[in-house]
Amino acid sequence: MRKPSHRSRAVLAVTAAAVLGVAGCDAVGGNAAAPTRAKPAPLWDVSPGSVAAVGDSITRGFDACAVLTDCPEVSWATGSDTKVDSLAVRLLGTARAAERSWNYAVTGARMADLAGQLAQAAARKPQLVTVMVGANDACRNSTSAMTPVADFRARFEDALAGLRERLPKAQVYVASVPNLKRLWSEGRTNALGKQIWKLGICPSMLGDADAVDSAATVRRDTVQKRVEDYNKVLREVCAKDRRCRFDGNAVYDYRFGTDQLSHWDWFHPSVDGQARLAEIAYRTVTARHT
Repeated sequence: MRKPSHRSRAVLAVTAAAVLGVAGCDAVGGNAAAPTRAKPAPLWDVSPGSVAAVGDSITRGFDACAVLTDCPEVSWATGSDTKVDSLAVRLLGTARAAERSWNYAVTGARMADLAGQLAQAAARKPQLVTVMVGANDACRNSTSAMTPVADFRARFEDALAGLRERLPKAQVYVASVPNLKRLWSEGRTNALGKQIWKLGICPSMLGDADAVDSAATVRRDTVQKRVEDYNKVLREVCAKDRRCRFDGNAVYDYRFGTDQLSHWDWFHPSVDGQARLAEIAYRTVTARHT
């Protein structure tokens, strides 16, 4: 076999050098430094700069301070009361929370009202929106009057889609619907509470509080199953949105006692109950990973 000429060897050397250069190798065989790229900003910011709250009477602090009265200053989401240490205060500090948090929740609201509340909240351009709604969809005069699961889902999807049209990058924290059957089992230990329930508080679950016959048991189980279905909807719909966090049923699973219930109606959260909700929300919002 004929040896390659000096000129051929030179051509081969140049070609090899060019190939090595394309492969990113340096003269001594090491890899050339790859161009640095800036890390993309995380989709979820654990320290948002503003908070808007939507939902029902729980977020309005109803019956936490006085009978039949909203008390937004003790709201778990945006309240200013130091005993609660609300989500907004924990995230922003007291002074900034007073200027950069807003409460658009309405006592008695159901899922059908969420889209309108979110539209109001969007006008403030909040970086974080908190959602707690669904209890009133289950707390009806009868089980047949509860919001159907399919309607609950469609309305939540529409409400979230409407928010995304207005605020594509807003973060959304979604709290699970509380455990209404536990509320019945805890509150029924108080004679005064049972008398107050007779005025028409969540009759689908709390009506005939002492009844434990088959019909009453089936009724309560039906309400509880509906709440569980609502929470499944909240989880599934939220999971499709990269900037939405569901609490993983933390509110539903919380084993509250009578100290966490309003002593005005033995249904809504007390000031202490509001503080527990704030803790759950803060833990979820500030988690690095979910």
